[in-house]
Amino acid sequence: MSFRNKLNRLKPHIRSEKMAESKSPQAMIEFEGTVPFQEQWEQHFVKPYYYDGDFCFIREREFPLEQKYGKYTFAQFVDAIQAWNMSTVQHPLSAKGYSHEQLFFFDTETTGLGGGTGNTIFLLGYASVKNDKIVLRQHFLPHPAAEVPLYQSFLERIDYRTLVTYNGKAFDWPQVKTRHTLIRELVPQLPAFGHFDLFHAARRLWKHKLDRLKLSIVEKEILGVERHEDVPGYLAPMIYFDFVETQKPDGMLGILQHNEKDILSLITLYTHISFQLLNIDQSRTVSEGYEVGRWYASLGERAGALENLSLVAKGTEQSALKAKLALSYELKKQKEWEKATQLWKELTNANHKNIVFEVCLELAKYYEHHQKELESALYYSEKALHILHEKMTLWEGKDSAALHEVEKRIARIMRKQQSARKNQ
Repeated sequence: MSFRNKLNRLKPHIRSEKMAESKSPQAMIEFEGTVPFQEQWEQHFVKPYYYDGDFCFIREREFPLEQKYGKYTFAQFVDAIQAWNMSTVQHPLSAKGYSHEQLFFFDTETTGLGGGTGNTIFLLGYASVKNDKIVLRQHFLPHPAAEVPLYQSFLERIDYRTLVTYNGKAFDWPQVKTRHTLIRELVPQLPAFGHFDLFHAARRLWKHKLDRLKLSIVEKEILGVERHEDVPGYLAPMIYFDFVETQKPDGMLGILQHNEKDILSLITLYTHISFQLLNIDQSRTVSEGYEVGRWYASLGERAGALENLSLVAKGTEQSALKAKLALSYELKKQKEWEKATQLWKELTNANHKNIVFEVCLELAKYYEHHQKELESALYYSEKALHILHEKMTLWEGKDSAALHEVEKRIARIMRKQQSARKNQ
């Protein structure tokens, strides 16, 4: 290894004043020598970026807002941001208060799936709306010692308020922070920002529909995105290591295109999830509507929960029945007993024993403690007991604790009835 290369490898760990001064524009010098295969790189929108005696690659593409990617055009992402700004519901993915240019769709490619300093990010990719276009940029590490120009080129140009990723809270951004720590005295600071992680939304909405929630599967099954001749993500580290050795662009060009598709899919996915949450998607299924309503309920967003659960609670399929049950609990929280009990009574005829058991218990509680109608309380308690006996026959006594509670309730109600008769 040449002396120059040895110095390059040591750069991230040097903390001298001389290296700190190298951050200034006056200290920037052009990389000595030619970039291998530079003409081929430039044919694919890739140019070198020189900094501090070294370089990285930057690839830039633009896409018109009218272009369709999967189910939506990029212009519909702008519509989604406008819809959030007109909405009154509160949600972690709400873009209320943001413009469409302030969201920053971000994805990385790394040398491994683990964390820590042994895992290197070799590609930082992102897209945002600029001047009525989607502008996508990718910053690419040509060799492991070039992290200073990589992060300098990335951090000097980004301008955003909210990061949008797919599992980025758990993986991508922690890795960025780890690698940045090693060179933080040589490059700009990481900016503060909000973070929308779409993986958690996908898991909540489609975990019962999809066996796996990889972005490529969500793309195909939910967004209508078909990838052709795409490089599998798991091959990215091997292709990168081969590139470092040979410097030939062919394999890495495939990785850049793979990363590009990941980023564009984030825009479409955010649009779709927003339309789901705001009840704009006319093709939303009953199951999706139920999950949306339940999500709002878990957040304490009553208006969103009531609106979405009410819309899907009118059918007879299992998700509609579950939505009706969830809606009844929202009404119970608000002490709207008449509406809640009406739903519970409707559900006592459902073809779903677990739901019927639940609502019978709710009705028993209501009539015992609120209405003091012991005969009705006993009726629903005994109906719950009957269902429980049927379940225990099928499941070999796994609900013994529930059985004890129901029998205890029946015994208490009967004692209250006896006491009431004595006092007459």
